Amino acid sequence: MQREALKELFDQQASGYDKQWAGMAPIRETLHLLLRSNFAYLPDDARILCVGAGTGAELAYLAGCFPEWRFTAVDPSGAMLDVCRQKAEHGGFLSRCDFHEGYLGTLSIESHYDAATCFLVSQFLLEAHARIEFFQEIARALKPGGLLANADLAADTSCRSYDALLRSWMTLMSAAGVAPDALERARAAYAKDVSILPSHQVSDLIESAGFDRPVQFFQAGLMSGWVCTRQSDPY
Repeated sequence: MQREALKELFDQQASGYDKQWAGMAPIRETLHLLLRSNFAYLPDDARILCVGAGTGAELAYLAGCFPEWRFTAVDPSGAMLDVCRQKAEHGGFLSRCDFHEGYLGTLSIESHYDAATCFLVSQFLLEAHARIEFFQEIARALKPGGLLANADLAADTSCRSYDALLRSWMTLMSAAGVAPDALERARAAYAKDVSILPSHQVSDLIESAGFDRPVQFFQAGLMSGWVCTRQSDPY
């Protein structure tokens, strides 16, 4: 899916996005809990970059856990960022947030952030070189030694077990209340608009972008999460 088509899709879904995926909250909450444990040793005044922030789920969680942290939310969808901004205002942490509508490459600050989150974003980059360049952009935004927590759909789609895993994942989403039309859109997207790779290949791409070898800290169904450190001199 082209960038503008993807942006338009998320613009359309923004107002009802959180409600649509509310039934998947246990998976999201587990990911956030483990994210907190990986970020727990960051400075009290850490600056966090949220890439593809969407409606701000992980931003809101971290802001509640770490009251002195500051955040920059980056997303090409202005409608998603509007929901994120409203969430920050209602949560009382708006003054600690900056919002950047656009892609990460248009954010000029380099070597500034202590950590970054990137959840369910890089999977939309279908070419390996584009995905590496994307992770390189994140590396440039981080201080040397800064942390990246990344989550994407990951599996070996060529393996016979993938069909069973996909069926289980779709059943889970259905049981969580995801509407049938949304399920069909997801199934179609997984086949042509999402780059679902084996976990070790995702790790290879991240490492190639200037990070130490990622450590997988999370897996639930089709979703996996990795944490890694920006190398002191990645280029």
